[in-house]
Amino acid sequence: MTRVRLADVACSIARATDLFGDAWTALIMRDVMAGLGRFDDLARDLGISRKVLAARLSRLVDEGVLERRRYQDRPPREEYVPTRKGKELSAVLLALIDWGDRWYAGEDGPPALVRHDACGHDTTPVMTCSHCREPLTADDTTVRPGPGARVGTGTLLLVDRLSADGPPGDPSGPEGVARSARDAPSSSA
Repeated sequence: MTRVRLADVACSIARATDLFGDAWTALIMRDVMAGLGRFDDLARDLGISRKVLAARLSRLVDEGVLERRRYQDRPPREEYVPTRKGKELSAVLLALIDWGDRWYAGEDGPPALVRHDACGHDTTPVMTCSHCREPLTADDTTVRPGPGARVGTGTLLLVDRLSADGPPGDPSGPEGVARSARDAPSSSA
């Protein structure tokens, strides 16, 4: 089965999961963020084939999420460390930990705890509004088309649906964005 590339879909979820959407990539990032950056350590910890691991690491380096750093000259050896872009994935990993703990931890409880180093307490990540600092949930948020919205592969119906959910009557609001997205040339591949 040929994998469909999502990098050109006008959707940040599609673009991010094009890179980060398989379990091995998420687990590699988990391990690297925890300090396991050497190839042999990653292969041993994950039980992943060396070929699959090499391919995922190469892609993460090509995408600027990880970088290779020399830790030994003779023989030459390198380890993988997160870049700034890679470190920013920690929010995604923390959200996955929280969701997984809520729904899949089982009777024994969560397999890992998250400690906030600044205060020294174990914590649960909470996503908040950047303006009012209130928690964000599915029940109190609405996704609207943004300036990069366009109707095309992966968003054939979504832009119109998101526009229909927004406040009516604002020409610079979601309807105007959806109209310009519909009128823009499609980048279907």
